[in-house]
Amino acid sequence: MVAVTATPYVTAVQVSDSHLFASTQTCLLGMPTQHSLEHVLECIRTEQPNIDMVLCTGDISQDASAAAYQRFAQQVATLGAPMRWFAGNHDERLALQNACAGTDRLQPVTDLGAWRIVMLDSSVAGQVHGKLAADQLHVLEQALRSAGERHVLVALHHHPVPVGSRWIDQIGLHDAHDLHALIQRYSAVKAVVWGHVHQEFDVQKDGVRWLAAPSTCIQFTPKSDDFAVEDQAPGYRWLRLYDDGQLETGVSRVEGVEFTFDIHSGGY
Repeated sequence: MVAVTATPYVTAVQVSDSHLFASTQTCLLGMPTQHSLEHVLECIRTEQPNIDMVLCTGDISQDASAAAYQRFAQQVATLGAPMRWFAGNHDERLALQNACAGTDRLQPVTDLGAWRIVMLDSSVAGQVHGKLAADQLHVLEQALRSAGERHVLVALHHHPVPVGSRWIDQIGLHDAHDLHALIQRYSAVKAVVWGHVHQEFDVQKDGVRWLAAPSTCIQFTPKSDDFAVEDQAPGYRWLRLYDDGQLETGVSRVEGVEFTFDIHSGGY
């Protein structure tokens, strides 16, 4: 059980798609991902003084190196809050599990005040798209059955609803109807959050808030038919989870720092 603040809400911060490398100097599409992550974390430290949990929603490392995972853990730990991880399509599950050995970072279900946070691994080995295997759907169903009066927030890497970009909607969560069918059976689910799309997304449907976070490095252009990157600063999503089930959320981006990228450099 994670300690609860004295306020009528708890605060979660979503950090996603950092794409770190073993070397701190290596770039993704011309952007040094270590540099951009450091600025996002500094922004979080400035804006969010009381964090109850950090949700790390996949693609932590681009090269699945032990050094990248270790450095990410050390730097996110400076936020002073428990963190939960799962793999994205650029991560390697075994390498990530080794990096989390002896910690509770991969714990799939955590009760946080009046809320239950469920972290689902949607990665598929060797594939870019996502899928929730039977064991992950079982984790969610058991968590929902036993949630009691708690409100539930579900997190995964791949987007379970279209975001309006043809190229990336083809590599979202396959068989998403299984997740939707399960969520529809339990009114406790108030929000679903994910990474993967490197952009802000926020819609409300059937009583559930569907939310994506920007990347801590490069940003994908919304509503694009083909792969495209836009000149927007890295950022993160914050969530205020109120005891009565209400949710406030927003995206904050780094200000006052110039970030550059090179769409022709390759590497994504």
